Amino acid sequence: MLTSIRGLTAATFSAGLLLSAAPAFASETVSEVVNITVDTGAIEISDELLAASAELDGTASDQNVVVMATSIDRANAPVDDAKISNIQGEEEESSPLSFSANIAFATEYRFRGVALTDGEFAVQGGFDLSHESGLYVGTWASNLDEQTVGYGSTELDLYGGWSGNLTDGLSADVGAIAYLYPDATGPGDFDYIEFYGSVSFGLGPASLTGGIAYAPDQDSLGGTDNLYLYSDVSVAIPDSPITLNGHLGYTEGFLTFTADSSAVDWSISADLAVGPVTFSAAYIGVEGDALIDPAGTFTDDAFVVTLSASF
Repeated sequence: MLTSIRGLTAATFSAGLLLSAAPAFASETVSEVVNITVDTGAIEISDELLAASAELDGTASDQNVVVMATSIDRANAPVDDAKISNIQGEEEESSPLSFSANIAFATEYRFRGVALTDGEFAVQGGFDLSHESGLYVGTWASNLDEQTVGYGSTELDLYGGWSGNLTDGLSADVGAIAYLYPDATGPGDFDYIEFYGSVSFGLGPASLTGGIAYAPDQDSLGGTDNLYLYSDVSVAIPDSPITLNGHLGYTEGFLTFTADSSAVDWSISADLAVGPVTFSAAYIGVEGDALIDPAGTFTDDAFVVTLSASF
């Protein structure tokens, strides 16, 4: 920050300039002590000093002292904040856009309780671009087990929507997501689109979320639709980096392994956050019929550990 030169040293220097630059302080009218006030005290010009200066040639008036005193006052006055701003330049405005990235390593990939990597390791991650208005777009990807799932080795999700606060403690998130399987082989369609929305309520260390996702009739869903309802509850343990979570979901439609095309999935988990890194441990279960999934390949309960980071 710019500051002015202040103190007795500056004032003394100015007074010296006065004596050397002025022809004389010889006016008889200047006969009393002149006080020039600065931050650290005052400089006194006495009768004796004025008398000594009178021996020099020329004359001076009270204006010499007044003008010099004014100069000292200006030298010691605070620098105007507006002028400082002009010198330093205005602070750059922050961008309305923000970019983030995430990556995760999981012991397996579970989607709404269903196993999609056949119990094998999963590498996942994505990118998000958000606007200060709440609008966002993003992408996310994970490996799949192409032998059991039959959708190729990769899932790529593209999504966009809006999220933000509705009232104090109440927020919403709405959008659409496209599930893409770029290296899927075989006859028929694999990609499909789903619309989603959720409302979250926070109270102290706890939050409650209720959501819905709906995929309309599409060839990739067997010519039918799919509905998913869910609720999540999270409680952060005070004065600790640990959060406890509970999840309950219900699927009705194509994306189930039950004879009646409906299934309940659930999970309980704990998160440990250290800076941008989160360590999660979850126990996950989903309904499945023995006739549809006899070996439990997709629907057996599982303990899943995930290490993730956001930047």
